[in-house]
Amino acid sequence: MDGVRWAFRCGSWVPTRSEWTLAARCVQLEEKERIGQFVFAKDAKSAMAGRLLIRKLVCEKMGFAWDGFRLERTARGKPFLPRTSSTPSVPHWNFNMSHQGDYAVLAAEPGRQVGVDVMKTSRPGSSSIQEFFRIMNRQFTDLEWTNIRKAGTDWDQLDMFYRHWESFIKAIGTGLGFDLQRVEFHISPNQMREGQVYRQTQMYLDNEEEDWTFEESLLDKDHHVAVALGKPDISTSEADSGTVCEAPPLSFTLLSFSDLVSKATPLLEEDPAYWERFQSKKEAPSRQSEQQ
Repeated sequence: MDGVRWAFRCGSWVPTRSEWTLAARCVQLEEKERIGQFVFAKDAKSAMAGRLLIRKLVCEKMGFAWDGFRLERTARGKPFLPRTSSTPSVPHWNFNMSHQGDYAVLAAEPGRQVGVDVMKTSRPGSSSIQEFFRIMNRQFTDLEWTNIRKAGTDWDQLDMFYRHWESFIKAIGTGLGFDLQRVEFHISPNQMREGQVYRQTQMYLDNEEEDWTFEESLLDKDHHVAVALGKPDISTSEADSGTVCEAPPLSFTLLSFSDLVSKATPLLEEDPAYWERFQSKKEAPSRQSEQQ
């Protein structure tokens, strides 16, 4: 069974009244309220897209009706689908999502741990790139900084810096509290092309190579996405036959809003005031707006 790689471009989504009110009806009440608390429209749109991506996955790949399940969150805030006696008899899916820059992305795999991060290469606030690197110096090992600094121009170095914020941290569920000095990435290739998925990057934990697969690709010239894949579950028959092999890498499919809600069933009543509150939000902080 193939995995899933979906992306939705929140940055260019200008919701109509009917789209936003429908989206709000198709998520759980507490999620709708959480999304409504965002100060800026950009963040609300990213969060809404993320919830719809997850519900679409559970509906289309796990066999649930849109209104037939309830998502919960771990203590760290990571959404998950609880296993119950009524869970359809399908392989256990792991999924992870990320949103940053102009995109929300979701990666999912049956029977395999998965993490995903999307990063937009953008100039760091009021600091120069080199000053930004100085501030962030302790985040990476000496080898990683060597590879970042030899990438080329300041912009190339910044792009390589963002590529080191890989998915492993999300995949193991420990968040940014994990000591990054224990992890070292050997990034390859230095330059990527749109339309291709690369698997050359390797990760070392405490100087030992980890049995993780990293898939890197470009959603566009400014947005890099990385998927971290744990070791696949292996059935006894596969192990005995020696036929286990890595499936080809998957490219991200760009979805429209219609795609997000194609299987949706409203869970809540329409709330006209929710649209009015959304309309009153500023798109993004002034600094972010100026950078875009």
